[in-house]
Amino acid sequence: MENFAYILDYLPNGRQTERGFHREPLALAIGETELKLFEIVPKPGVAFTVGQRIPLLPAGTTAPPIDHVRRRLTFDELTVTARTELPTALEAIVRENPARFLRFFNEAPAVSRRFHLLELLPGIGKKTMQQIVDERRRAPFTSFEEMERRLHLKSPEKLLVGRIEQELSGVEDKYRLFVAP
Repeated sequence: MENFAYILDYLPNGRQTERGFHREPLALAIGETELKLFEIVPKPGVAFTVGQRIPLLPAGTTAPPIDHVRRRLTFDELTVTARTELPTALEAIVRENPARFLRFFNEAPAVSRRFHLLELLPGIGKKTMQQIVDERRRAPFTSFEEMERRLHLKSPEKLLVGRIEQELSGVEDKYRLFVAP
């Protein structure tokens, strides 16, 4: 269950349909925990900004700014703006919860003698994968900055974001690392 979401696009006049615009305001968002894409209807008088983190469930006495989640979306149903903002939102999600994503680098196993889960990240080949495995044997990674320093790797967060984008876009792959099918 998603507690928070990041706004990818806000459509104050709704989506354009065959009959013109459906005049109900909509927001397209990505969930923080399960990385699901949503179409959200805001409460009357509420406007969202792109990149805003919003609660989806009540927190104590504070009600969420949404009326309801209309439906889940596929990557193909995202607007151009939402697709453009997706990497920025994913990077924010990865940076907000480093322990969750560092666990992947620290615990990802080999699938077979010739293939390792780390190789599913775009930009990771055999040499970099072996370097990550060797370094994590010495000591587990505790931050992305430490990973950059120890591995001479530029922004490991972006490697994760690239993989999450691939999974969201529906690239046919046997392995799902971060997004449920």
